Amino acid sequence: MRYFNTLFLEDTVVFLSGLDQKSAAKIIYNIDLAEQTNDPRLFKKLSGEIWEFRIRYLGKQYRLLAFWDKRDKETTLVIATHGFIKKDNKVPKKEIKKAEKIRENYLK
Repeated sequence: MRYFNTLFLEDTVVFLSGLDQKSAAKIIYNIDLAEQTNDPRLFKKLSGEIWEFRIRYLGKQYRLLAFWDKRDKETTLVIATHGFIKKDNKVPKKEIKKAEKIRENYLK
């Protein structure tokens, strides 16, 4: 069973294509797993309407920020706005603000 499907926006595609092949594959694998399990260790709410895919691989913490699009009654979508490598314990506020702005533009 799939709880949701993920749509990658352009910034996410650019981020993933800039990574080495194994890291990108691990991120895609974890997102697929999150879609099937809805596991909060893989996909968790950050603040407001912004969520994060959480991937730790080879000592790095990868994050893809996202939001839900439930306007279609048939398919629940999670829209991945952009990605970054997390250096601190907290997600930078500027990354959350960027995701919020992308969400606002997407829903218009």
